[in-house]
Amino acid sequence: MQAAELDYSLPEELIAQAPLPERDGARLLWLKRDTGAIEHRAVRELPELLSRSLLILNDTRVIPARVFATKPSGGRVEFLFLERQPDVGPRERWSAIGKTSRGLRQGMTLTVAPDFRFEVHAVHDQGEVTLDVAAEGGVSAALERHGSVPLPPYIRRAADTADRERYQTVFAREPGAVAAPTAGLHLSERLIGELRERGHELAYVTLHVGPGTFAPLRAESLTEHRMHSERYELSEVTASALARARREGRPVLAVGTTAVRTLEACAHQHGDLQPGTGSTDIFIYPPYEFRSVDGLLTNFHLPRSTLLALVMAFAGIEPVRNAYAAAVAERYRFFSYGDAMLVTGAS
Repeated sequence: MQAAELDYSLPEELIAQAPLPERDGARLLWLKRDTGAIEHRAVRELPELLSRSLLILNDTRVIPARVFATKPSGGRVEFLFLERQPDVGPRERWSAIGKTSRGLRQGMTLTVAPDFRFEVHAVHDQGEVTLDVAAEGGVSAALERHGSVPLPPYIRRAADTADRERYQTVFAREPGAVAAPTAGLHLSERLIGELRERGHELAYVTLHVGPGTFAPLRAESLTEHRMHSERYELSEVTASALARARREGRPVLAVGTTAVRTLEACAHQHGDLQPGTGSTDIFIYPPYEFRSVDGLLTNFHLPRSTLLALVMAFAGIEPVRNAYAAAVAERYRFFSYGDAMLVTGAS
């Protein structure tokens, strides 16, 4: 598949810049894989639209990873903290991305606040750096004090206090992501309660979403694109829940592309899951034979993105193109704070 096949026309005004007043208030485009039929519904209708299912949710928690630091010269640098490295002494070592008009160099010291300072340990390609950090109470606590939510670049405003809650799922538990698993943003406590009342089961995986989720496809052929690696965890409880759903003939619905990638990274040839922790750089694009997922709840994704490639692999290239064209025509809201898409039915 070529990257150009993932292009589509999107009016800029359809890119959602803020969440709706209520989490479950979004519109829902329902695409049926077996016929290509499209229905325009609402997220609140999910409990009644789905046959009794097992829903797989990603419980990663977004950290307030964006901070602004000051160089010794007084210049400002924006950093995105990514992941803590193994302990190397009294300081914490973190991988990060630094954005500055003038380059960073090894040994440079930077200050976020009197209780939050760091030194550049190493400089890598594409703005990536390794930092040795001294922070009162640890880096995670310092980020909570001084960091902000790393909203995606297509949201053209600064993060505010409301984003701390809304750019986070209500079931987020495991800190480590720098981007939200956005399909899960639609699930309110009320909607989760209604799903359970109707006999749907919920189980959880963890995939710490990294900055690669926003990285454009730089190669024309998808076979040449390399994904960033992301950490995951699949529990025995979730693996058992999926095996039980298979025995009982209940469909498995992944809430978001990150849940799909976790399940597929852990699935054996016949769909059995191997519990455990690890890292995955799995890249799913057409053609691909899914082993663990029957349905997908997802948002509308960027053109030329790996996420759109995954949706096309699951639902078909032309059906997804038709669905996106219908969403544009019907003025759906796109991307992280936008509306949702449900894909169900046999292939």
